Amino acid sequence: MTQPESTATLDEALTRLHTTGPEHLGRLSNHAPMAVEALVRHGQAAEVHHWLNSYRDKLEEMPAAGNIRVDEGNWRAFLGDPRHLADWIGHFGRCLEERPWREVLAQWWPRLLPGILGGATHPVIRVGHAVRTLLADGEAAPRTAELAQALGYWAARHLPPAAPVTLSGTRDPARALAAVPAVPSRRGSVLDRVSQLPATPGWPAAVSAPRPPRGPEDARELLTELVCAAVCRYAERAHGEPVMLVHAATAPNAVLRTLPALPRELWVPGYTAAWLSSAAVTAAYAPDGPLPSAAPAPGTAEEAFERAAAHGDEHVIKLADTALDVAAAAPERAGTALAAVARACELVERPA
Repeated sequence: MTQPESTATLDEALTRLHTTGPEHLGRLSNHAPMAVEALVRHGQAAEVHHWLNSYRDKLEEMPAAGNIRVDEGNWRAFLGDPRHLADWIGHFGRCLEERPWREVLAQWWPRLLPGILGGATHPVIRVGHAVRTLLADGEAAPRTAELAQALGYWAARHLPPAAPVTLSGTRDPARALAAVPAVPSRRGSVLDRVSQLPATPGWPAAVSAPRPPRGPEDARELLTELVCAAVCRYAERAHGEPVMLVHAATAPNAVLRTLPALPRELWVPGYTAAWLSSAAVTAAYAPDGPLPSAAPAPGTAEEAFERAAAHGDEHVIKLADTALDVAAAAPERAGTALAAVARACELVERPA
């Protein structure tokens, strides 16, 4: 649990942010709620409002609600329709006023999970940060409101794959991720690239190659391995696209963070969807080969996050947040995980 004064800072920041929308410039994600939660979680609460002030040019007002009301009878008709983003957020706000947040999450997780690629995986990442706050710091109005915003964003940007993913191979996550083929044309938006996946040579076999989990605990272990593999790959392959490849690690880590709040029967499908998200981003932005960083790796986790916070970019902060999870879960890989933070600081442009 964070210190009370730090939790108060996070609540203030979330309240400030909830007057803004989940996106700006039509489709780019508002990363502020995720970044400020990571800053608070790693001892940088004093920097939160300064960081928000520097980010304000990327914030836009919440879009206006439409003339519909999403409910249990009609939600399928509006799933994946970003024109109803505010309507979806309003729906989850009402749900969370009426029922416990874990109950709402458990109901909607299997509905939303197939669309994990929506919004370039940012909605599920935002859900992961919101759930971590609720689990670590308890319920409060700004924290449940943040979950409503995150779930609403996911519902509005829901994007299922062209074909369902069934894991039927024998590979561990690291070997499976290393074997993912690159899409033929590595140009254009993430949607342009992901749309090539069904026709990418080797993709159908690669996406099904991981071994299926033997049960909930195995799914959590495999998910932990997947996050570790994605972070460690970033240390040498971030040059493929240093911003977008962050999400190959942070999206599955968001699922991992959410598991403790979910019924155990939802853990296995969580791993499958997380694998898809990491594999898809890897395929979309994979470079031709490794290129290690020349920058020295931070010596400690604290130094790594301080370096990320000083850099200031939201993606660098979020990658560092996930890299510290890897360093704690797999101490033998800590050096590579922290090197990934150095690589992000080196390649991602600093905010003006």
